Amino acid sequence: MLVYQDLLTGDELLSDSFPYKEVHNGVLWEVDGKWVVQGAVDVDIGANPSAEGGGEDEGVDDQTVKVVDIVDTFRLQQPPFDKKQFVTWVKRYIKLLTPKLEGEKQEEFKKNIEGATKFLLSKLSDLQFFVGESMHDDGGLVFAYYKEGATDPTFIYFAHGLREVKC
Repeated sequence: MLVYQDLLTGDELLSDSFPYKEVHNGVLWEVDGKWVVQGAVDVDIGANPSAEGGGEDEGVDDQTVKVVDIVDTFRLQQPPFDKKQFVTWVKRYIKLLTPKLEGEKQEEFKKNIEGATKFLLSKLSDLQFFVGESMHDDGGLVFAYYKEGATDPTFIYFAHGLREVKC
C-alpha cells in the first residue's frame, strides 16, 4: 500500500486506494470522494427476541453518521478560509515547497503552478479547504468541490507537495 504524505508536515493525506487523475500539467491531482454511512451495525446473532422475552432493543443506541471517506480516513480538518487567506497561504506554500523539490520536479512546478493557482482561484467560492491532522499552518491544503450535478465531492491535491511512502 502507498500512502501520500504532506511533504512539509508529514501528515497522511491520501493513499493509493483512492485513484487520482492528473490535471493542470500534473501539478494537481483530482480524487473522487464518496459519502459513506458509518455506525449502526446490524448484527444478527440468530436469537429470537420475542422468545427471549424482549421485542425491543434494550438500551442499544445505533448512531449513524454520514462522512466523506477521504476526510474520515485521513482525519482531515476544516479550517476557516477566505480568498485573502488563500492568497497568503499559496504564496507561502510555493515559497516553502519549491526548495524541497529537486531538479526537473522543481522546474515543472515553477512552470505550471501559476495556471494551477488561477484554476483554484476561479473555483474559490465553491471550494472547501482541508488540512492534515496536525493542522500545521505551513502544510499543504486539500481542496474539495462538487462537480456540476455530482452528489459526491472531488478532492484536489498539489501533487508536488506529496511524498509517496510504502507501508
